[in-house]
Amino acid sequence: MLPVQFFIHCGLALAGILSDAPEPGPNIVFVLADDLGYAELGCFGSETIKTPNLDRLARDGMRFTRHYAGDAVCAPSRCVLLTGLHTGHAHVRDNSGAHRKNNPHGEGQVPLPAGTPTLARALQQQGYATGAFGKWGLGGPGESGEPHLQGFDEFFGYLCQAQAHNHYPDHLWHNGKRVEAGNRVFSAHQKIERAPDSSDEWDTFQGQTYAPDLFIERAEAFIRDNADQPFFLYYPSAIPHVALQVPDEDLEAYPTDWDKKPYLGGKGYLPHLRPRAAYAAMITHLDTEVGRLMKVIAEEGLSENTLFIFTSDNGPSYAGGSDSKFFDSTGPLRGLKGSLYEGGLRVPLIAHWPGTVPAGTASARVCAFQDFLPTLCSLAGADYPEGLDGVDLSGTLRGLPARLARRPPLYWELGRRQALLDGRWKWVRQTSKKGVVTEELFDLDSDPNEGTNLALEHPKQLVAMRTLAFAQRNPSELFPSPFDDEVPSDEDSD
Repeated sequence: MLPVQFFIHCGLALAGILSDAPEPGPNIVFVLADDLGYAELGCFGSETIKTPNLDRLARDGMRFTRHYAGDAVCAPSRCVLLTGLHTGHAHVRDNSGAHRKNNPHGEGQVPLPAGTPTLARALQQQGYATGAFGKWGLGGPGESGEPHLQGFDEFFGYLCQAQAHNHYPDHLWHNGKRVEAGNRVFSAHQKIERAPDSSDEWDTFQGQTYAPDLFIERAEAFIRDNADQPFFLYYPSAIPHVALQVPDEDLEAYPTDWDKKPYLGGKGYLPHLRPRAAYAAMITHLDTEVGRLMKVIAEEGLSENTLFIFTSDNGPSYAGGSDSKFFDSTGPLRGLKGSLYEGGLRVPLIAHWPGTVPAGTASARVCAFQDFLPTLCSLAGADYPEGLDGVDLSGTLRGLPARLARRPPLYWELGRRQALLDGRWKWVRQTSKKGVVTEELFDLDSDPNEGTNLALEHPKQLVAMRTLAFAQRNPSELFPSPFDDEVPSDEDSD
């Protein structure tokens, strides 16, 4: 028989091993708005749109004032977020609506290849439950890009961005299976010559079941079902992307005199009797969903160990009856969605984690979507691929002083447009359909609204930025660019 001391010694050794084991990382709730402008939240300066829950989240957490989306439109931006590669290296570099014709269901954008290293896959391999509820945009039905094939245990929502134009869809998708949504089939793109005379006629532009209400219910259930283990909840909302659709009762929060005339569909998407009120009400509806998620987190006793992230996939829309000028949607920033100026790329970012993220703080650290994968994996203790374009921001989230090392430049490309941000300098190059090239150089430290082109005053800096941009990209067969045949300049730089 072994002596008692042997068992005591073994027990103490085991306890030591267990105590040295790393603690599980935080739960992660990541809410991604769709086409939300930099200044459309109260905590980022809006004086017209009501966002009390997000304002509270910012008050108790950290705002990032120099945060950039992965691109200026939906699909490439989401690809950057999930893969940690900017659009000079990413697989998806544009929306490519023509891809839907290749899918038997007529849905979907260019799919992520099978086995793509994604944020969800890295967290899943670390033992996280992973769920996504909302709008995907990185592969249609039956394709390799479907979320349940890219690291998510569960997905429910729109696979196709075009289908997500209608917030009252006839069907959605759940882990590769079609699910009826309870609405009749109608187009999200209609134009009328005159305003309907009755509310019944306006009702033809909406349905019975509002898709965001289905998404939030699934997300709440996901939290409750996985409260006893680490989880990653990705909530890519389709709000406030047009068409302008919101339950009638939500409109009551906004003045009736905002809208002097209805929107008849002249700039695409669906008509609406009260377009400005509808747009603001959509954002407030999303804010309410954020409040619901925070409530479930609190009810499950998870607040102290849950990192909550809120941001937007790109700048605000110019279409569908939205009115960015009325709402001052980008503040002083130039440009809207689709533009590689600041207004198309700079988006709000809020991080909230009680006891870890310093409350009531703001960070001016330059950061972007490619930083999420290394940052969240670092916090979760998960391995992630080498060669990413992003940097680990976990120290900033913990309130630690930023390291002095200069971050890699931020790079974007979209069709015939390129942009590069390196330190104080922002470079934008655009090529017209006729091949005319224009280049602009801005000093964002002194000119954050990109009002003064310094290209002629700083020719060497212009060449340096162009050369740096050349080094930031690889050609893509799927997304050919006028810059594919370019050779680096041999001119001197500053």
